[in-house]
Amino acid sequence: MTAETHKHACLISEEELRTTMARELPEWTVADGSIRRVYRTHGWKSTLMLVTTVGHLAEAAWHHPDMLVRYGEVEVRLSTHSEGGVTAKDLALAGIIEEVVLWRPGGLSGSPLDGTPTDPRYAYVKYETEPGTPPASSPGSPAQ
Repeated sequence: MTAETHKHACLISEEELRTTMARELPEWTVADGSIRRVYRTHGWKSTLMLVTTVGHLAEAAWHHPDMLVRYGEVEVRLSTHSEGGVTAKDLALAGIIEEVVLWRPGGLSGSPLDGTPTDPRYAYVKYETEPGTPPASSPGSPAQ
C-alpha cells in the first residue's frame, strides 16, 4: 500500500462523515459502519441495469460494495472492510455512483440526447425530482 493509498484508506470521523454526506450525498445514510443508499426502480429489468452499472463502477474503482437486490430496488452499502468503516474511498465511489445512476440528459444539461420517455413503460430509476426540475444539489455535485 502506497502512502497515498493509505491516506485514502483512513477512517473518517463520524462528525466529518455526517457533514460531508449532508453536503455531497444527502440521500445516503450512515448505518452499521457503512454508508447506504436505496435506489428505487420501476421493476426487475431496471433493477438489473442498476446493479450492472454499480458493478461496472465498483470494478473500475477496485472498491466493491455490498448490494441487496430486490424486484423494485437496489440497496448499495459501502465501507472499507480492511479499515473497519467508512473511508474517503467509500465517499468517492458513492459520489460517482450517484452521479452516473441519476444522470439524465435533456433540458437540465443542455444535452442533445432526449433521455427516456416519460411513459412509465420506459422508466428506469425512480428520481426524486421530475424531468425538467433542477436537482436540489449544487452544480458540480452529484444530483439527487
